[in-house]
Amino acid sequence: MEIRRITQVEAIKAAGHLFDDPPRQGATESFLGDERHHLLIACVDNVPAGMVTGVEMMHPDKGTEMFLYELGVDESFRRQGVGRALVSALADVARERDCYGMWVITDADNAAALATYGHVGGVPEEEQVVLVWTFDKT
Repeated sequence: MEIRRITQVEAIKAAGHLFDDPPRQGATESFLGDERHHLLIACVDNVPAGMVTGVEMMHPDKGTEMFLYELGVDESFRRQGVGRALVSALADVARERDCYGMWVITDADNAAALATYGHVGGVPEEEQVVLVWTFDKT
């Protein structure tokens, strides 16, 4: 398995099956154009097997931390360590970028995600609540 840091739109298009929806050209270009956004793709025999995205978040009194935005592994490559390798690689990027930590949100019943994150050192934050706002796309 090889993990690649992605900087080209074409590489994202080639791995489009790893995302929830097909990558959009403008959003992809904006994502890649921001040095605080990170996309890593794991390839097995040059086939995109999984991806992870991270976004550096900064606050005046805390410094910078990495938000693990999304992890996706192609179904045929699951349970082979691809997800763990990607999360670990993103943590390495976070350390290289001088982040003080990394965090992620997942559903309480997502056993695969919880196991993956736990195997790479993630621990649940006690008594946290996630609130969301959903805006109409116009």
